[in-house]
Amino acid sequence: MTESIKSLLVSCLAIVAVLHVLYQPTDATGGALPLTSENIDMTLASNELVFLNFYAEWCRFSNILAPIFNEAADKIKAEFPEAGKVVLGKVDCDRETAIASRFHISKYPTLKIVRNGQLSKREYRGQRSAEAFLEFVKKQLEDPIKEFKSLKDLENLDSKKRSIIGYFDRRDQAEYNIFRKVATNLKEDCQFHVGFGEASQAMHPPGTPIIVFRPDVALSHENDETYTGSLSNFDELKVWIQEKCVPLVREITFETAEELTEEGLPFLILFYKPDDLNSIKDYKAIIEQQLMDEKQNVNFLTADGKRFAHPLHHLGKSEADLPVIAIDSFKHMYLFPHFNDMYTPGKLKQFLQDLYSGKLHREFHYGPDPTSNEIQSDNGKGTSPPESKFKELGPSKHRYTLLEKDEL
Repeated sequence: MTESIKSLLVSCLAIVAVLHVLYQPTDATGGALPLTSENIDMTLASNELVFLNFYAEWCRFSNILAPIFNEAADKIKAEFPEAGKVVLGKVDCDRETAIASRFHISKYPTLKIVRNGQLSKREYRGQRSAEAFLEFVKKQLEDPIKEFKSLKDLENLDSKKRSIIGYFDRRDQAEYNIFRKVATNLKEDCQFHVGFGEASQAMHPPGTPIIVFRPDVALSHENDETYTGSLSNFDELKVWIQEKCVPLVREITFETAEELTEEGLPFLILFYKPDDLNSIKDYKAIIEQQLMDEKQNVNFLTADGKRFAHPLHHLGKSEADLPVIAIDSFKHMYLFPHFNDMYTPGKLKQFLQDLYSGKLHREFHYGPDPTSNEIQSDNGKGTSPPESKFKELGPSKHRYTLLEKDEL
């Protein structure tokens, strides 16, 4: 191969690389960009943020959303015209069945976010207006990391929030770029803070950045932990931060209930008084010590008993009875008899086992299961355990066309 041909090939490869980075196809008719199996991977890989609308032409809710989403796309293009920043895309799931299956679409319309080529685990579930979509995108594109100017600033962090703190020499370090990408992807799960130069030099040797996890000390018994993996490996750092920022025991709110319900696992819930932080700490510690092997079978949650007074009342309890522990199986609710029994090793685990075996349901009707020498009498009163209240916070039939997963 001659030098001139080699030079031509190098030039062509460079042009292709630039085109890949700046790839931001547009729909000539305006509005959201139609995505197909031919252009979706390039679009996701070459834009910082891609906001996706998965729809079906026959779905009434999809048709209501379509002009709103297109209007939002035009507003966002005007606000962020630079290539590689943000794209609003739409996927016709009847035509692009492989894409629908890849993204596990189970209802129409579904709105998902891809940041830096990686799918966010949370869907968009907010208001559906062009203005709300624009504000959401603006929020998503804000710098996820707050800079501190001195170590004293870290004394004022919110003790009810989990934080990741980075100590770096300079902003232009390659390791900081990776840290920032991870922070962008996990900004909803943790607060991120960083200090440069003199602001952080007391915490790390020159040239050796340090990343530290600081727990929500007001709500847990956890301690600070330093990352010991590679600062140059995006995936390794992301996995570590995600494990620290997404706790085993999560808080359920009216804003997160739909998302948690869609996970399809029963809830083990501590209902607490708003000012009772010690019960939350102890509950979390016991779950982590005794029930780690159940995390694939159940969602461990805490709930403000004042805000969730309705399901509490459904259990025959009031705010005066807090703290209270219960299971919501999405069919029925079951009350843990005595909160203080939580401190007896094995009691909470047995409560879950009794759910799986059906014992909780049987005992509601007939009283305690008989021993081998007893005969069970049929003294049921024709009642059933309280019906699930949290299933009512799942996806609304008034906002989605709900599908069985095997319909796609």
